Amino acid sequence: MRTRKPILWKLFIGGALALLMCSASACSGMMGEEETADQLLAKVHNKTLYLSEMDGMFPEGTTGKDSSLIIQIHSNRWIREALLLHEAEQNIPSDLNIDKLVRDYRASLIRHNYEKILVEQLLDSTIAMKELQDFYERNKLQYQLETPIIRCYFVKVPLPVPQANDLRKFWNSREAADFEKLVSYCQLHADAYLLEDSVWYKVEDIAQEMPKGTVTVDNVAAKQDFSQRDGDYQYYFRVFEVKNRKDIAPLSYIEGQARKVILRNRKEKLLEEKIEAMYQRELRRNNIKTYY
Repeated sequence: MRTRKPILWKLFIGGALALLMCSASACSGMMGEEETADQLLAKVHNKTLYLSEMDGMFPEGTTGKDSSLIIQIHSNRWIREALLLHEAEQNIPSDLNIDKLVRDYRASLIRHNYEKILVEQLLDSTIAMKELQDFYERNKLQYQLETPIIRCYFVKVPLPVPQANDLRKFWNSREAADFEKLVSYCQLHADAYLLEDSVWYKVEDIAQEMPKGTVTVDNVAAKQDFSQRDGDYQYYFRVFEVKNRKDIAPLSYIEGQARKVILRNRKEKLLEEKIEAMYQRELRRNNIKTYY
């Protein structure tokens, strides 16, 4: 990315300021005085806003007119924020220890940043399928479904259906070659399609793609394989398996959640072990004193 030279930037923004100030004061007396490098833009009580604080806020190629608009918008927003801050400062509760809050927040930021560095350097994010399966077996009772899910095929093609006979043939066939043709057909013509029989979907998500009432959480078990059309689309639907509400969710359905939990547990264990190692090290170095 090309960087604007400092002197050109000052001239460019100076022009924007000139345009801004001219619009406010008809340029009276301005042309006779040289502007300082860092222009004061606004002041609220003891708070000030200078042009230098807006460095980086002017995109490459911005015109002087656009720059003056950016300055106006930013200044107006800054003024309102400064007013709110001033009002808040005048109404600080007597029992609010600002210095302690700042210290605590600073410590929290520093600690969080170091923990992030440790995790990036030391945490093993690889999760073997055996570990995932073991986790699932120990915790699967926690993963009861809140809504029914299904494994299915679903195709939605707008009318008039292109090569309708071919679509019907591919859908009804059990040949691998025809299935590949079905996928290719859907990529070209379907508005929506699901053709991965190992993936679980919420029934309500499928139902949103079909005429109201065609498939519901109550009737999906009876809708094993059908096709139908309305005034706009031809639909094909085939169910392979249904899991009802309160059933245990399959591992493949909650795999993403399980992986996050495993990694979170690893992270917590890593940090606990690191803190304990630090404690033992500094204890040996006689850098820890207690007075209780």
